[in-house]
Amino acid sequence: MTAAPPALLRTADELHARVRGGRRAVVMTMGALHEGHATLIRTARDLVGPDGEVVATVFVNPLQFGAGEDLDRYPRTLDADVEIAGRAGADAVFAPSVDEVYPGGEPQVRVTAGPMGGRLEGASRPGHFDGMLTVVAKLLHLTRPDLALYGQKDAQQLALIRRMVRDLNFGVEIIGAPTVREEDGLALSSRNRYLSAPERRTALALSQALFAGLDRLAAQEALRARAREVPATEARAEALSALGESRAAADAHAVATSVPGSATAVRAAVRQVLDDAARATPPLELDYLALVDPADFTEIDDDHTGEAVLAVAARVGTTRLIDNVTLTFGAAS
Repeated sequence: MTAAPPALLRTADELHARVRGGRRAVVMTMGALHEGHATLIRTARDLVGPDGEVVATVFVNPLQFGAGEDLDRYPRTLDADVEIAGRAGADAVFAPSVDEVYPGGEPQVRVTAGPMGGRLEGASRPGHFDGMLTVVAKLLHLTRPDLALYGQKDAQQLALIRRMVRDLNFGVEIIGAPTVREEDGLALSSRNRYLSAPERRTALALSQALFAGLDRLAAQEALRARAREVPATEARAEALSALGESRAAADAHAVATSVPGSATAVRAAVRQVLDDAARATPPLELDYLALVDPADFTEIDDDHTGEAVLAVAARVGTTRLIDNVTLTFGAAS
């Protein structure tokens, strides 16, 4: 049996008039839905069950776009979005107009992102996170969900939404979902459609660089764990030498006695890939490379233990892309 298409709602009154049974989950989007959004909707469907309700929002928020950014160029594909949302399990698509969300024009009172909002994406796009949090706050009030889902691809956005919900006592559970990638590793994004074939080849350096950082950390942690198995006796040097060449043995000894993990080494592995991409045709123009504490998005030191976010932003041609992965330092300690 084919599922009924989702209801297309244009006003908050239409949404509020719906009869609610179980929990309501909301997935907020700016449209141009792809498999990443569909995955969030399917996850929401699983979380609320057959008796719950899944609402996908489609709203291109003008407050998030700075001067020279692609507000007018941003793809608007509502008919396709409704179809994708329905196939993924949405019960309703809430696609309000700008006047519905901002009935008095641009709001004079807005949510401020604070210090975290001025770092990384906030530094590159001043005011972006204030606009994002303002519309998220409005959409949470308009949709009144029990839980809201966001992708880990926008890690700083997710961290700020969680902080806003905690600091301002929103009665909603925030759930982060893993980044969805295409077969070649590129993180799914509505902006990927702007890339030409040569630009896409260059853009793959973003995910390749992040995976190089993951690999470097995994190698360090494995080497440290192996070296620590050797007793600190006179036989240690011989045992370490058995791990490989003398240089490898020296490295193993250094790793075994060093601080947990090495943020410097991870950054170097990532930068090597990005530097190569900067010499490609067309080139990758790096905006930032960051290895940060997920609590506040400040750079971590070499003695950091626990989770960290490895993030990169770059432009290829006229398209700006972001990506990130989560690492755990000191896992083998």
